[in-house]
Amino acid sequence: MRLFTGIDLPPDIRERLDVLISHLRTHAQIKWSPTYNLHITTKFIGEWPAERMAELNAALHAVPTPAAISIKVADLGWYPNPKQPRIFWAGVHATPSLAELAHAADKALSALGIQPESRPYSPHLTLARLKEPVPLQAMHAALADLKTSHFGEFVPECFYLYRSDPGPTGSIYTKLREYPLPPK
Repeated sequence: MRLFTGIDLPPDIRERLDVLISHLRTHAQIKWSPTYNLHITTKFIGEWPAERMAELNAALHAVPTPAAISIKVADLGWYPNPKQPRIFWAGVHATPSLAELAHAADKALSALGIQPESRPYSPHLTLARLKEPVPLQAMHAALADLKTSHFGEFVPECFYLYRSDPGPTGSIYTKLREYPLPPK
């Protein structure tokens, strides 16, 4: 099964992002992420055998949890750039504890043979993907007219182990396990 760890969004932030996506959807024919799938990935695991789930769970329970994590979802952008975009994202601005959690999970899971990350941790929410160039002038104009790109702040109480299954309209994410984080 295909797995990753991540932090879920609170309903109010998810709702604000849903309003944004509903508004922008009419301005660009791109593959929008369903808001119920939005999450902050902390570690991509990849394919993992079901018979080794207990071992994975034990490693994730042993991940040292950093100080409370404060997260702000704000700003919008394009990766790698606005002229040749592949991803439209919402920014995730967090205390250093979020990167510490990602690094700790990476280290703990590399002991199980899971490939460690080669790039620096860069949290974001993928709002849409572009497989090929499409006209984006109307979307750029709509983005310029936005009153705000601040979607909310929160302190997560836990992170999750997710399973990713392919579906007819994209991947379906299922929470398999929950791991507590320090309170605020």
